[in-house]
Amino acid sequence: MQDSKLAELARLIEAWPGLVSRPAAELIDDSLVLAAHVADARRLVDVGSGGGLPGLPLKIVRPDLEVTLIEADRDKAAFLVQAAARLDLRGVEVLAVRAEDAGRDPRYREAFDVAVARALAPMPTLVELCLPLVRVGGRLLAQKTEKEDVARAARAVELLGGRLGAAIGAASKARASGVIVVVDKVGPTPRSYPRRPGMPARKPL
Repeated sequence: MQDSKLAELARLIEAWPGLVSRPAAELIDDSLVLAAHVADARRLVDVGSGGGLPGLPLKIVRPDLEVTLIEADRDKAAFLVQAAARLDLRGVEVLAVRAEDAGRDPRYREAFDVAVARALAPMPTLVELCLPLVRVGGRLLAQKTEKEDVARAARAVELLGGRLGAAIGAASKARASGVIVVVDKVGPTPRSYPRRPGMPARKPL
């Protein structure tokens, strides 16, 4: 059943114009490298979900997860709503909002066990968009490659209540040099973060 739903997701992604620029099956394979690191999480947020990657593949292989997909682009958000319905995935919420706004919303701020992000932004920006959504004791899993200088995000991680953990090798068909950067949430995020929409990208911490 999982395999058939993953295959159907790949078909849905490729049938939606302009959603991805490489074979969907490879991108789904890349998303699933996170599955072993989600552990016993119950609530997961996918920030900058795009075509539902990695959130929807993780939901398919972990049906018990409550998954929230944040995607500001309304056309892509419409795809996410349609895909979740077509795949009969219960417990999926789609938010067509900026991550900065979600991070300040009391319903979502520090509400998730795990935040995941794939191809979202450089680490200093990504951390500000994601960590405010993670509860203390939870973690951020950022999909990157070996080329990125993760240490540049050390200041942002500390400011936002995180602790930079391991960069775990996670090769896939889409990324031979893929890594998962783990950031543990060890303290609350100060109320001043995230900053207003656009600021994390324009002026990274």
